[in-house]
Amino acid sequence: MNTTPGAVAVAALTAAAGLVLSATPAHAIPAFTPGAAGAGDPYFPDMGNGGYDARHYDIALTYRKDRSITARTRITATATQHLSRFNLDFLGPLTVHSVTVDGTAAAFRRTGAQELVITPRRGLVKGRTFTVTVTYSGIPRRIEDDALGVSGWVATDDGAVALNQPFGAATWTPVNDTPADKASYAFALTVPNDLQALANGEFAGRRVHGGQSTWRWRMPQPMASELAMIAIGRYDITAGRTPSRIPNVTAIDRNLLTSPEQARSFHELTEEITEWGADTFGRYPFGATGGIVDAVGVGYALETQGRPVYDRKGRPGINPGSSLVAHEIAHQWFGDSVTPRHWRDIWLNEGFATYAEWLHGEQHGGATAQERFDGLYATPADDELWQVEVADPGRNNLFAPAVYDRGAMTLHMLRREVGEERFFALVRDWYARNRDGNVTTADFVRHVKRYGDPARLEALLRTWIGTTGKPAL
Repeated sequence: MNTTPGAVAVAALTAAAGLVLSATPAHAIPAFTPGAAGAGDPYFPDMGNGGYDARHYDIALTYRKDRSITARTRITATATQHLSRFNLDFLGPLTVHSVTVDGTAAAFRRTGAQELVITPRRGLVKGRTFTVTVTYSGIPRRIEDDALGVSGWVATDDGAVALNQPFGAATWTPVNDTPADKASYAFALTVPNDLQALANGEFAGRRVHGGQSTWRWRMPQPMASELAMIAIGRYDITAGRTPSRIPNVTAIDRNLLTSPEQARSFHELTEEITEWGADTFGRYPFGATGGIVDAVGVGYALETQGRPVYDRKGRPGINPGSSLVAHEIAHQWFGDSVTPRHWRDIWLNEGFATYAEWLHGEQHGGATAQERFDGLYATPADDELWQVEVADPGRNNLFAPAVYDRGAMTLHMLRREVGEERFFALVRDWYARNRDGNVTTADFVRHVKRYGDPARLEALLRTWIGTTGKPAL
């Protein structure tokens, strides 16, 4: 044995370390900290929250003729850190009556632009699945944004429609309002018997009780909160199945309906384009398809998951055309199933859906995609089309024409570069690899580089979506 002074010192230190280690508790109490009050999106810093992953929303909502609601939202989530408290997004004048976490009353307060801050009685350990239940009531209000238009809970002549892009969901339900946190949904919507209530996904039954009826819908596939939808009103509802046996539920506001043929025509168009999309892009992503034509007054259609909404206020008897339906149905693949993680990447929604319009048109007797491209390319160099960076347009340019049209032109340039067979393989594989998930433009660039010369393809994408100015051909 070595008994030099140095060895004795080392032995002493080792023994001391052993004493320290033996004094450390085997199961140390974790440090619980608050979840972030934002999901980190630079365009919308108040949207979304950190510290947990929402897995499922169960929404029970009663609508009354005075336009008020009474509701209960139950959220199943998993803690992604040791949580001392966490936030939900919740907007407007609705009154919160109670909050529980795993059935036990939790402290809550409302603060900031849209924060419902919840403090459970005990901290939530990372990895633990928990349930938070919020009960609330009042008259929801819509959002009017100078740059982005109307969203949220929109009152109509005979009810209401909830349209949430980009940030309207929190006007009628507490939510982790970020596209990066997708979850499944279930709806139980109770309305007076002379009204109908629709939502996303598959019809799960209707029960009449007294002067009210409860309509149940479910969306088991992951859905971003901006794609959730509720429509309450007087509708003519048509139900059936597509040739590939996908349930198809369409509805038209009775005040817009001028003939039985109008309802049948809209239903059949939705069916045809759903089948076309499956043939072109891959298997339809969800358990049901459909659409709702209503007099909402927002001036747009929206690709709400599994059942788009088309505003036709002031246009009775006039259904949405095949181009618009192709756009919204194509979103079911691109935007709904394959969802951008950040709002700056919205061209991955709108460029793809716009190019789907072009594809459907050229395959059904309309202008070719090349003709559509040429018409846009003739736009003068000082036009807005060339002044917005498509892959990062800025908050107020989310819905700028460049995001749609130049996004579609980018896809057409890719088609010209790699050829027909590779292009359609590229698009189908993009969907197949990312179904039910979230993506970024960087993900798309990496994907595209598999289908040709990587340097050429990266340069093409940089020119068309990563810069401003009119590209040379």
